[in-house]
Amino acid sequence: PGPRMESLPEAVLIRILASIPAVDLVLACRLVCCQWKNLVDGAALWILKCQQEGLTGAESQENAENWQNFYFLSKKRKNLIKNPCGEEDLQHWGEVENGGDGWKIEELPGDFGKEFPSEEVHKYFVTSYEWCRKAQVIDLKAEGYWEELMDTTQPKVTVRDWYAGRSDAGCLYELCVKLLSENEDVLAEYKSETITIPQDNDANWTEISHTFSDYGPGVRFVRFEHGGQDTLFWKGWYGVRVTNSSVTVEP
Repeated sequence: PGPRMESLPEAVLIRILASIPAVDLVLACRLVCCQWKNLVDGAALWILKCQQEGLTGAESQENAENWQNFYFLSKKRKNLIKNPCGEEDLQHWGEVENGGDGWKIEELPGDFGKEFPSEEVHKYFVTSYEWCRKAQVIDLKAEGYWEELMDTTQPKVTVRDWYAGRSDAGCLYELCVKLLSENEDVLAEYKSETITIPQDNDANWTEISHTFSDYGPGVRFVRFEHGGQDTLFWKGWYGVRVTNSSVTVEP
């Protein structure tokens, strides 16, 4: 018989384990014996997996205190906002307030508008002559961010939105994002000022962003709300345009 697994040098065993899917490492391999548990719970194995899958850089090596969490967060990272660019009309957006003539979806660049900085974005939502608002609530646990991770690691939660006016009309824009508990108590909140875009503006797209960190235990939901209106009270859709909204949980 060949040599037993436990007789292998630790560095060799780490390389073998690094070839196994991460979920199997946590759910199965760490239960085999004390040595395997210590390796799966240690940093060396996850540093190697991050390096093998291109998830590591100088900045992440300095900041990643728990490499296992860093690995899973990096692999999971995606935009948690559904239908951010209006490709599915208003699907997935709730608590919709349709002031004036209500929300409308238009093709970029639109009348008196500019192209979006990314070629991947083709549509935007546009508001009317009274306040239009819409919201989306993200269930973090349903998206795979378990309670212990949110309570102990408290990964950064970054929100982004893009807004623009049309060059022949002034408009207003607001963004409000809340981190909520299981009972939907507000644990942290970011609210922009009411941003005014004057008439005869350049119609360029502007990004607004905020990162939540050290927000304390108990966060289970993210509530994202934005909206606006025009300032000229013209019938139709001359208000602020929004698209490419995003919420990401960062490693």
